[in-house]
Amino acid sequence: MERWLSVVKGRPSLSLSIYGEAEGYPLMVVQSERHDPKVPSVYLSAGIHGDEPAAVEGLIRWAEASLGKLESWNWMIFPCLNPWGLERNIRCDAEGRDLNRFYDLRKVPQINAQRALMKGCRFDAAVTLHEDYDSRGFYLYEVAAKRPHWGESLCAELTPAMDADPRRKIDGHSARNGLIRRRITPDLMKGHPEAFLLHFKNSARTFTLETPSEKSLEIRVRVQERFLAAMVKKLKLGMVS
Repeated sequence: MERWLSVVKGRPSLSLSIYGEAEGYPLMVVQSERHDPKVPSVYLSAGIHGDEPAAVEGLIRWAEASLGKLESWNWMIFPCLNPWGLERNIRCDAEGRDLNRFYDLRKVPQINAQRALMKGCRFDAAVTLHEDYDSRGFYLYEVAAKRPHWGESLCAELTPAMDADPRRKIDGHSARNGLIRRRITPDLMKGHPEAFLLHFKNSARTFTLETPSEKSLEIRVRVQERFLAAMVKKLKLGMVS
């Protein structure tokens, strides 16, 4: 929280607020104070699974290095959605729930509060940052929506820092060079993840990055940072074109 407060300090275009709590831990959102329709709008989140620390650290490091973009674009950033789990290196919350399976329900107060903040918002791109202990390299979920697709070029930006997961099947989904491109429908699975809500309600493009939690933490953090930088680059090129 201290690091995120430093990011917004002295920047009137940004705010940090507490939108709820979970087991005594404050839940933070960092967002733009005013919406400018002439610049991109972006959603970022990390830490919904407490045993995926590189996502949380990569997000704050990227923010600390990207103050100019944070001041000039429209942002909604959730730095850590499961702080109780992060402190304990546990995937679930204090009640044993995988929070990333409750975005189509109204059973979890902290997710209800998050959904209320997102209601009516539209983003040019949304990114949820994750890790996977089974992974053999990074991989990326891209929801098949707006064209042209960006998944291949975003993965190419990461390969200098880490090899892509070589598997042709990841979690039952066809993959190629670390990219899984999915078409999703509301009845696809019971218990929607955050990315489903974003795709159905909020975002033109939705991505979920996974880094391999058995590899070096420092390398994983750099890959998370690199992905966010690549996403910003794509959006900036879109503005120019």
